Amino acid sequence: MIAETRAKLVAAARHAFGTIGYAQSSMDDFTAEAGLTRGALYHHFGDKKGLLQAVIGEIDAEMTERLHQVSSVSPTRWQGFVDECSTYIQMALEPEIQRIMFRDGPAVLGDISQWPTTNGCIAALKQSLRELKQDGVIIDVDEEVTARLINGASSHAALWIANSDDPQETSQRAVAGFRTLLEALRVK
Repeated sequence: MIAETRAKLVAAARHAFGTIGYAQSSMDDFTAEAGLTRGALYHHFGDKKGLLQAVIGEIDAEMTERLHQVSSVSPTRWQGFVDECSTYIQMALEPEIQRIMFRDGPAVLGDISQWPTTNGCIAALKQSLRELKQDGVIIDVDEEVTARLINGASSHAALWIANSDDPQETSQRAVAGFRTLLEALRVK
């Protein structure tokens, strides 16, 4: 019952945040759509901001799964790494992700580099870099520093796309530039 209540509230909030945005949505809308009371929302999430954090956690998990699928079908570990990083940036073109993750999320929750999910991303990047280094594909780099720089660059690129007057054109430029940066890691 608890999981079902949480899921209903997250689904209702996700729909509202993705369509009309965080600022325009109300807790009464979420609870009415979910058929629940405000008390249930407060009990499970504390407030609207807590509910946004839960929605972002759900979207982030889905994005991570999609990125793993992208890298799993690549012909090489290196290509999988590049494709995964590039796909993350391109996800900023998707309306729901653009609005919730890269517009409203930072506006409400602050610096994306400080979100709890960021540590998981950095850990995954470090592991990928370690494996690429062991395979002799990339130069000898400090994996944590490089993971943090890649994470920051990809997050910033996604934010740039989401807030651009021409997201499509900005995405093409950002991905091309990002791929160029990654190429500098390769052993020549």
